[in-house]
Amino acid sequence: MLKLYFYTILHLRPKQIFYQLYYRTKRLVRKILRWQYPKTIEARSFSLHLQVSIPAKKTYFPIEKRFVFLNQSKNFKEAIDWNDEKSFGKLWAYQLNYFDFLHQKDLSKEEGLILINSFINTSNLSTGLESYPISLRGINWMKFLTYHQIQQPEIDAVLVAHYCILSKNLEYHILGNHLLENAFSLLFAAYYFRDKYFLKIATKLLEDELKEQILADGGHFELSPMYHQIVLFRLLDCLNLVKNNPDFGEHSINEMLKTYAQKMVGFLAEITFENGDIPLVNDSAQNFAPNTAELLAYAKSLSLLPKPTKIKESGYRKFQKKAYELFVDVAEISPKYLSAHAHSDTLNFVLHIRGKPFIVDTGTSTYQFAERRQQERSTAAHNTVQIGDFEQSEIWSIFRVARRAKPKILSESANHISASHNGYQRLGIVHQRDFWIEEQQISIHDTILGNENFPAKAFLHFYPNIEIKLSGNTILTDFATITFAKNLEITLTDYLLAEEFNVLKPAQLAIIHFQNELTTTIKFHEAYENPRPKF
Repeated sequence: MLKLYFYTILHLRPKQIFYQLYYRTKRLVRKILRWQYPKTIEARSFSLHLQVSIPAKKTYFPIEKRFVFLNQSKNFKEAIDWNDEKSFGKLWAYQLNYFDFLHQKDLSKEEGLILINSFINTSNLSTGLESYPISLRGINWMKFLTYHQIQQPEIDAVLVAHYCILSKNLEYHILGNHLLENAFSLLFAAYYFRDKYFLKIATKLLEDELKEQILADGGHFELSPMYHQIVLFRLLDCLNLVKNNPDFGEHSINEMLKTYAQKMVGFLAEITFENGDIPLVNDSAQNFAPNTAELLAYAKSLSLLPKPTKIKESGYRKFQKKAYELFVDVAEISPKYLSAHAHSDTLNFVLHIRGKPFIVDTGTSTYQFAERRQQERSTAAHNTVQIGDFEQSEIWSIFRVARRAKPKILSESANHISASHNGYQRLGIVHQRDFWIEEQQISIHDTILGNENFPAKAFLHFYPNIEIKLSGNTILTDFATITFAKNLEITLTDYLLAEEFNVLKPAQLAIIHFQNELTTTIKFHEAYENPRPKF
């Protein structure tokens, strides 16, 4: 356990360690002195102009006073418990405190105000006063108040008090998307209250964080397609804000937001499969963030079109032929100091055939501390190779990684990529994988270099309802025939696919046992031609 802590802390930035200690000490001093932040601060809000954004999914049912987040439902028979982390955990409680439901299509102005007032009249708030929920809730409140032309001093006073808490508790101890969400939200607060102090903080944070977090190819540096969608949505909302309220702020903010948004839109369009799905690599799930079609439509309404992008710096690759789409992961854990959403999935791949998922990543169903969370982040949960029972990267706890695989691209061209990683260096082993991409087949060659004493396993996770038949060294399906050379044994077993949070679907998994070398050839059938749906 001490080794896990050591190799985890080793990758942190000094700033993170300092602020971890600083905020813990600060909370302790506040508790001893019984000092609390003021619950209200008198303030004046200003009318904003905003284009229509993406509506929220239906998660609140007023008649039953029922909320549904992460596919888990809760009825509050009496008062809403805004601190409810006991029912379904922290992430569910966070969803409750974000107030996304203010923007579901059927929620009236009156119902929205009832929910806001329920929150501000709660005397013992805790979860909702953390910096991340403050950031997301603040934007949702201001958008709701703007769309319905509401200006209430009581609500404004609570909003300003919360932004004072946020400005003094920016998430430097976490960094990444958390700190970026703080910045987006403070920008909204600056415009809503015409507050130069908030504007100064927001502008500096956005300049620094967008420069670091948005890679040259447009990908978000935490390498989760789901979080990419979330960050892009917030970025588009901020562009909406700045573009439609030119009487405040600086023109340079608009240009900065526009530049990064266009890059992110291009990246998202590139990695999204033709049926509209994102690859579920790292912590990703469907139906959690606004989908690609919604984001592209929103971007277009703001006069942003996808810019042709060649994905490179993210470490992801996408190959597209007439019969299939192949997504390949040759990325390292990024950023080094923030591995919360990383999985042990180096040299993993996802394959769609004729617009339909075929070989898939197992996805993410939970952020709860449980065996399921550990399993979903493990090497065996991805379409890559495991040596013995060792992990490529030492994933542990809910969001931590100790020693991790470092990939290296050896060569690549339009129809080939070769890469290796050192995740098994403690065993004296390097795993190398080559992909050869042709019109009607893909060949994958795995080579184990170094110590030959350890058995290796390659995994193929098939999408549910794919009919599979094993015949010798061949797997037969309706979509393709997969043959293996130099393997020792193939076993078929069941696994659970997590396309969405807390939804598990049974499907089949092939485990290919081998030593030293394995060649996998996926040959696509030409028996039928389905029209390919467009997202």
